[in-house]
Amino acid sequence: MQVPRIFLRAFGGVYNDLVRRRSRLGAAAVIFDRDGRVLLVRHSYGRRGWELPGGGREPQESVEQAVGREVREELGVEIADLRLCGVYYEADVDQHHFAFQCRLAAGAEPKASSPEILECGYWPLASLPRPMTDFTVRRISDAQSPSASIAVTVLPARRWLE
Repeated sequence: MQVPRIFLRAFGGVYNDLVRRRSRLGAAAVIFDRDGRVLLVRHSYGRRGWELPGGGREPQESVEQAVGREVREELGVEIADLRLCGVYYEADVDQHHFAFQCRLAAGAEPKASSPEILECGYWPLASLPRPMTDFTVRRISDAQSPSASIAVTVLPARRWLE
């Protein structure tokens, strides 16, 4: 089926997601500081909610490479010592997510380094900022209690916590 070029420019992402239904892969970094606070970013788009640093995997890129690239783009820092701490599947958007607990490279100071990031900072687990999705809270929680084996968790649609 030949799709008009003007349609693809306007709705290409929606077309790919709904018509072609290619499964997408996302990767996020769960980074705790010495005080046990978690590093979060606030996006400049959508609900402008707080999330873990990360994003989508590019073609020919591993999820480990994707999370490193996303953290570098969003925060201007390198990460090290990646440990897979969760694999999740969102059926409503046909997307797999990989969460990695990791640390910042020695001497790295994160700062908002992309137009899509309004701010970043470390937050105590007892007082996480809002708005934030229940999915973000779940990944943070899962990273706190590492398991010897990782199962794929099938998730319901995300809910915003206000």
